[in-house]
Amino acid sequence: MSRRLLLVVAAALIDEAGRILLAQRPEGKQLAGLWEFPGGKIDPGETPEAALVRELAEELSITVKEEELKPLTFASFTYPDFHLLMPLYACESWTGTIHPREGQAIAWVEPARLREYPAPPADLPLFDWLMEQAFAER
Repeated sequence: MSRRLLLVVAAALIDEAGRILLAQRPEGKQLAGLWEFPGGKIDPGETPEAALVRELAEELSITVKEEELKPLTFASFTYPDFHLLMPLYACESWTGTIHPREGQAIAWVEPARLREYPAPPADLPLFDWLMEQAFAER
């Protein structure tokens, strides 16, 4: 069965303590209440990095430079209506104070605790990957 391909991009924003920012999908949106990485759809003709810079400004009021985004891994997941492909980037440097602009709650989470946050199925392998990397660095 053929499904449309949805290209999205996400960021693992990492603070000085090594915690990762998660955002909770607000009520009224698909998968409301679940926790995910900030990011969003890639517009036609847009690079993943440019899309992520735009999305982080729109969602969290921060400015990120494309060169600060470091590719980490990706998710490839089939939902009932579409197939999602999502590169995940790490970002440890931004300008401005994080201020959610879309009604979403946010949480700074230690990598070992990521699985304590209910998340969309596509994000779960990314949580696991980040947890493995955090333990490998110890």
